[in-house]
Amino acid sequence: MTAVARRLLGRLVGTAFGRAVLACLALAGWALWSGGLFDGPVARHVRASSVYAAPGVDLDRAAAERVVGNRRLVVLLMTPGADLREACADTERATGGTLVLAMSRDGEDWDTYGCSRVGGDSPRDIGRSMVTETVISQGADAFVDRPIEALKVIVLNYDRLVRTGLLPDGARTISPSLPRYLLAGGAVVGVVAGAAALWLGGRRAGRLADARRAGRDARADERAALGAATAVLAQQIIDLDRTGGPGYLRLAGDYVGLLDEVSDPDSGDSVGRLRDRVEELSRRASDLAADAAAGGTAGRNRARTRGRGRR
Repeated sequence: MTAVARRLLGRLVGTAFGRAVLACLALAGWALWSGGLFDGPVARHVRASSVYAAPGVDLDRAAAERVVGNRRLVVLLMTPGADLREACADTERATGGTLVLAMSRDGEDWDTYGCSRVGGDSPRDIGRSMVTETVISQGADAFVDRPIEALKVIVLNYDRLVRTGLLPDGARTISPSLPRYLLAGGAVVGVVAGAAALWLGGRRAGRLADARRAGRDARADERAALGAATAVLAQQIIDLDRTGGPGYLRLAGDYVGLLDEVSDPDSGDSVGRLRDRVEELSRRASDLAADAAAGGTAGRNRARTRGRGRR
């Protein structure tokens, strides 16, 4: 493995997403393997059927399926000279919990090979398996030319073994393997989790958008209030224009500098600080106006006093 491949693999394994992808790949591989990806044609067929007929074997498959029914019995009808033991072994993973009988025509008789996959490996179970494998094909040689009738005899032998307790009663169940259930469950969980994540994400995005809109509205209101206060200050400065004086000139200069910051949206000062500065300048303007009014009243009083003295 090259250094680049090792680095990419390390990055993949080092993240939660990468580990999830690897887990999904492992589960998919397990599902394919347990589902018969590497099975031969016989094993793939008997995963969902109780009767297999090799190409070239004359058999009414539908009638044969009806004869066997849902019993825990699998019959393999192979071509003459086929390796029955190998055919039976190839179906080991596909026929768990059943009695398998491989048979092929050998002249005027049936060549048979049975393999029981019912029970465990205890001496008692092994003895039962040997009996069932021997008894299951008895009497079938009388119907070499009629395989359907031979299947009926095999089924009668199977039912007799069930009645004697050598085989468990019950139907054969064909169900998907565990990994397929896990994949299906994972898909459902993924869909539900994805829908929940989208719903929660949508709610969070909505709350953030609402908060941003509220913030923009609040800032717009503050800007509007700042603009109104600035307009009031401008009117005060206009009213003071007749008085002149150093105080007015300083106030006008400060107002011009403040106006540049108010009109610049990228100004570093916040709206609140600018509002405070506007209020400070407005107080200065009010003080100047009061001083000017007081000075004008004092001058008129002095003029009246001089006029009365002359008379």
